[in-house]
Amino acid sequence: MRAPSGLFPGSSRPTYREPHPVGAGALLAGLGAASVWLALFGALGRDLASYAWWTILAAVSAWAVALILTAIGVRGAAVGVALASGLGLSIATAFVAGRWMSTHDWPLW
Repeated sequence: MRAPSGLFPGSSRPTYREPHPVGAGALLAGLGAASVWLALFGALGRDLASYAWWTILAAVSAWAVALILTAIGVRGAAVGVALASGLGLSIATAFVAGRWMSTHDWPLW
């Protein structure tokens, strides 16, 4: 490697920048939108089984939207959608597991 000539001040190391940086606003918008999405779908359920199935449907469709957002370059919103849908699906899974452990009967069938 050659020694720098001093013509260009600063670091000789390259600086890499993200082409589409993840901003806090987009991330929070994705979190909010997916939270409302999951709440609306979860409200359709009358019992634990229907709540769990509606939540699974909402999470899978939210992940599909997150993939589309990633493909078009809105990665902040995609991360927010994926985080919220993963958290919502985890909550539904915890309720199903709790019912299964307490009754020894799988509630989704």
